[in-house]
Amino acid sequence: MSVEKVSSTEAKNQLNRLLADVKAGSSFIITSHGEPVAQLIPIVTVPRRFGQLPRLLVPSGFDDPLPDDELAAWEAEKT
Repeated sequence: MSVEKVSSTEAKNQLNRLLADVKAGSSFIITSHGEPVAQLIPIVTVPRRFGQLPRLLVPSGFDDPLPDDELAAWEAEKT
């Protein structure tokens, strides 16, 4: 995918469209008087790490609620 150049005026007037395109993976070079001054690129998320174990990655669903059947099994152990 090529990087499109847009003027600062275009970027100001079309920011919502540009952001939607960036969310979809596009990148843009913003120019001022024809000279590149900034780049608009998607953010790459950094995976969460677990404590002192730098190679252990925390899955994205780590904080999600437990499924009902697993929660029931944990609750059964309390009684």
